[in-house]
Amino acid sequence: MPPSQIMGLLVGGLAPALLFGLFGVLQKLSNQSNIGLGPYLIGIGVGVFIIGGVSYGLLPNRSLPPIAFGYAVLMGLFWASGAALVAVGLTYYGTPISKLVPLYNMNTLIAVLLGLLLFAEWQDISVVKLLLGAVLIGGGGVLVASA
Repeated sequence: MPPSQIMGLLVGGLAPALLFGLFGVLQKLSNQSNIGLGPYLIGIGVGVFIIGGVSYGLLPNRSLPPIAFGYAVLMGLFWASGAALVAVGLTYYGTPISKLVPLYNMNTLIAVLLGLLLFAEWQDISVVKLLLGAVLIGGGGVLVASA
């Protein structure tokens, strides 16, 4: 594996895993503090806005194709909807974050499947490893959620 790909895995995979893990803990703390769903999502939006502003100022590419911006807005809608539903699970149903996270992180399987189909990434993978990983992710999510 070339060094650039290793760096890409660290920057685009390991670092986000740490940040998304911290997100889950902060999500639980926020929802334990009796925040309303609207203010909760607005607070997340403020955080996203800040990171967007910093990125806009620091990174050289500021292009804004309308279709790309539309995809980004859809991403935000889907992500905010998912975050809202996790908050409902935490707040209204008292579901532990330690059981929710493994379930909602099975989103990996959806992203992998869509990547294989929509972007023809199936040409560059080992089917056996992919299927084994998918079974482990699904089984692990179900196992942890039922603990």
